[in-house]
This record gives sequence, structure tokens and C-alpha cells, in this order.
Amino acid sequence: MSYAISGSEITCACPSCGQRNRVPPGHLTSRGKCGACGAAFGPLDHPLSVGPAGFDAIVSKAKAPVLVDFWAEWCAPCRMAAPHVAKTALEMAGQAVVLKVDTEAHPGLAARFQVRGIPFFAVLKGGRPVVQQAGLVGADQLQAWLRQAL
Repeated sequence: MSYAISGSEITCACPSCGQRNRVPPGHLTSRGKCGACGAAFGPLDHPLSVGPAGFDAIVSKAKAPVLVDFWAEWCAPCRMAAPHVAKTALEMAGQAVVLKVDTEAHPGLAARFQVRGIPFFAVLKGGRPVVQQAGLVGADQLQAWLRQAL
């Protein structure tokens, strides 16, 4: 599935007809149905790159825990973490939301969480942090944090 975000509007391309469907920020862990052809599509199953508007919309409306990966393109450990973050998004689809925040493009978001080193991970539940940790961790640890937040 191809989810995309522009500002705070989230869309998902229908796997059958390609029509872009709006997805409310609080429904990223739900199955959806295409408004054009009626085909079903699954919950968000990959990390979604967000800026401040998308971040705030999703975190404020999320019914499930949200894992946030604060990263930067130049950061080698961040690139090493990316497959673990992607695996977590796939394996926790329907139970949690996984977001990526580029700290170079959105330093204000990083400042909100007092990010001093990257990669930096935060798990949010009800808009509040329940886990925050800098440094490379594997998919097993990321998933354990999300399961604890469920």
C-alpha cells in the first residue's frame, strides 16, 4: 500500500484501481475501503515520513501507540536502523503507527523531544511519551516497546 502525507492530509492509493483515498489520522491502524472501486486496503504497514502538521495530526488522533524515529540522511546509525524501523512497521501494522521525522528538515520537532543524538526513538501513547531512547536498537526492542504501550 502506498500511503502519503501532505501537510496533515493522509492518503492511501487503492491497490486495485490506484485512486487516492483520504485516511483520517486516527484510522491508520484500521482497514479501509476505496471510495471509487470498493476494494479493501490494509492499515499503514510502513514508516510514514512526517513534518510538524502531519505529526501533530497523527499523534493527537492516534488510537494506538506511535513509534517515532528521529533520524537524518547523513547519519550512518540512522541508516542502519531503517530496516529495523521498516520491519517494525510491517509486523505491528494494525496495532501501532510508525513515523519518521527528519531532524535536519524539522529541527523544531526534534527540539520538542530534546533529541540530542540520533537515531532517537520515542513511543507515544495518547500523545505522551512512554519511551524515549537515543541509539541504535533492533526491531525486537522497538516492537517490545510498542507492545508494552498497547
